[in-house]
Amino acid sequence: MQQKLKRYQKEFDFSYCLGVYPTLELINTRPESIQAVLLHSKGSFNQGIEKIRLLAGNLKIEIIENDRLVEKLALRGNTYAIGVFKKFRSELDPNQNHLVLVNPSSMGNLGTIMRSMIGFGLKNLALIEPTADPFDPKVIRASMGAVFHLRFQKFRSFTDYWGVQTKHAIYPFMTDGEIALPKVSFSTPAALVFGGEAPGLGEEYHQFGTSIKIPQADAVDSLNLAQSVGIALYQFWVEQNL
Repeated sequence: MQQKLKRYQKEFDFSYCLGVYPTLELINTRPESIQAVLLHSKGSFNQGIEKIRLLAGNLKIEIIENDRLVEKLALRGNTYAIGVFKKFRSELDPNQNHLVLVNPSSMGNLGTIMRSMIGFGLKNLALIEPTADPFDPKVIRASMGAVFHLRFQKFRSFTDYWGVQTKHAIYPFMTDGEIALPKVSFSTPAALVFGGEAPGLGEEYHQFGTSIKIPQADAVDSLNLAQSVGIALYQFWVEQNL
């Protein structure tokens, strides 16, 4: 590998997948994007490392063993493998159900949501700008590699998304939504829409489709974004599959 590797920056055309399991997901799902795999000597007896060696060897992926470089790029000390990969482009499938996140800002939440999406069978994610960077290593690690199974696409505004995804029934999730979640009968293809961590969705989102609220106790004003999305995805999955 010829390029010099530095701590991730958003403007890079490549990114890092930190950790053994996420790196295995990268190799299994997007091997064509991989530039190299970095390994740390402390992972020598890790079974996952042996799998990485075998898969990377079969695919002729360059393996670089360099403890100092891994430690330089890693976000925490117990990182034994790093996948270096070119960023890839993807577009939403217009015939499938979508999750739409309006201005999500937390890397951890975005990664957790991606993992929940895969767990509940949703593979299309629309991100309304400004948004957390889906290629940030923090997002990839929080998703445990789920990001590599998703189609995701950025839009400048929700109306930009709405203007091209005309097949979808829109369901904005709001604290003052019209219908409580268990009573909703979803039409498909559906777009489940959530606002950012602090502001949520503005009042104008009542005009888009059927707004939904998640019933909760009054002790808190709202749930965490990743929790709310997980609850909604579970209910949606149950309705579609049971």
